[in-house]
Amino acid sequence: MLKLMPLRVICLILICSASLFAAGKPMNVIFIAVDDLNDWVGVFGGNPQAQTPNIDKFANQGALVFEKAFSPATVCGPSRSALLTGKYSHTTGVYGNDTNLRHAPITKNLDTIPQWFSRHGYYSLSAGKIFHKHQDKTSDKGDEGQWAFDEWVNPSAKEHKGKWGRNKFSFKEGTKVHIKPAPGEKAVAYSAKALQWGELAAKPEETKDYITSQWAVDQLSRNFDDKPFFMAVGISKPHLPWYVPSQFYDQFPLDEIVLPKVKEGDLDDIVDSKGKVAAKKHVWWKWLEREGKHKEAVRAYLASVAYVDHCLGSIFKGLNESKYADNTIVVIWGDHGWHLGEKFKYGKATPWMESCRVPLLIRMPGVTDQGVGKSKGLVNLIDLYPTLSDLCGLPINPENEGRSFKELIYNPKMEWNYPTVVTDVKDQSTVFDQQYQYIRSTKFNKKVLQLYDYVKDPLEWNNLANNPEYKGVIEKLDQHLPSKYEAMSIHNKNVKH
Repeated sequence: MLKLMPLRVICLILICSASLFAAGKPMNVIFIAVDDLNDWVGVFGGNPQAQTPNIDKFANQGALVFEKAFSPATVCGPSRSALLTGKYSHTTGVYGNDTNLRHAPITKNLDTIPQWFSRHGYYSLSAGKIFHKHQDKTSDKGDEGQWAFDEWVNPSAKEHKGKWGRNKFSFKEGTKVHIKPAPGEKAVAYSAKALQWGELAAKPEETKDYITSQWAVDQLSRNFDDKPFFMAVGISKPHLPWYVPSQFYDQFPLDEIVLPKVKEGDLDDIVDSKGKVAAKKHVWWKWLEREGKHKEAVRAYLASVAYVDHCLGSIFKGLNESKYADNTIVVIWGDHGWHLGEKFKYGKATPWMESCRVPLLIRMPGVTDQGVGKSKGLVNLIDLYPTLSDLCGLPINPENEGRSFKELIYNPKMEWNYPTVVTDVKDQSTVFDQQYQYIRSTKFNKKVLQLYDYVKDPLEWNNLANNPEYKGVIEKLDQHLPSKYEAMSIHNKNVKH
């Protein structure tokens, strides 16, 4: 009778086999960023009403789903800067959307992921939002990270009108909504202009993200000078405004929308060192409450996610029908989470779970082909830089602060419990382990601590930080948070959020 091989031996054989496969036929990478996508995706279970059949099918047919993936930051610019450079914002000083990593002293000379791949024999190309866009005096088009790729295009731009199309659309009558402050109510300029949604009188194929996805499909008929390729594809929805074709709104009847749960008084146990309540209801939540628009906002976000799923479906189909199907790694990631009412908040930029957790799926032919593989290992988007380098046989950039989780991809059920950090803003960070979420804020010279057992209390209703029974947990987790924060780097004006 044959003896069963130890699990570690089996994993080693799989790793070696895949490495040999990759050595004979280099792995390409399709790197898909989705702006402001939270866990409202079928396979992530964030909202049972979400309709994402293409992403779910992608998982069912061989992608690995990371159930505990987190963003390095909770705003687009610093999250993407950290992911693309492999360095946390508390190391670099890139804390906000108005800081261009190419103008920040610590990041300006770092190789970003596409540059690293190009340096090691790959052909890099991109369309859509990968880097955060900034105004740039050297270009009338702004800085969208064009410099990081061998080839960069804007498929919806005027010069491509004949090939991919460029249109402006009207709205289905009576569907455009713009929530504004009440007379005399104060609100920051960005908040006052951003909360908008509406049903476009357009076909999906005419819209920006679908055009970008079709550009990606078109590239799969090329040879790239016989080099492996690194293709970055940026999808702009479900970022506000939630303007998507009417058919996606039709999937979600308004009277059937179920709102996320809130608990009155939930924020009362978040206090500073002087006992003063340090959290309050978000301005957008108060506006929507006043206007009775909670269900409409949730419906608009769900419709935008359904639209994103439709666009991604065209990429999946194009890859499956291409010559690159059996040697292309596909990575899908959201740059940070998004609140839809949880903890009386709409939007991003909080240290809570809904803002920190992100969807992450990776498919690697020959490794993740078994279907609906799920991992509870703690990973961070900042880990993608060394992980993709590792998977493709490239050296790992010594500047990377993340950790390669290649081993976890080969063995999704293994224990992978390295606490991971999310830096919300300067002097405020969150650390997650397999059970707890600990938040430490010392900004504005006020110390605020929060501790949640997110396994027992997934909605973060009970702050345990002031309970002496959890002193040891806090001391243990506190060791993983930044001991110092780099000074905020220079800013750029006129940046889009």
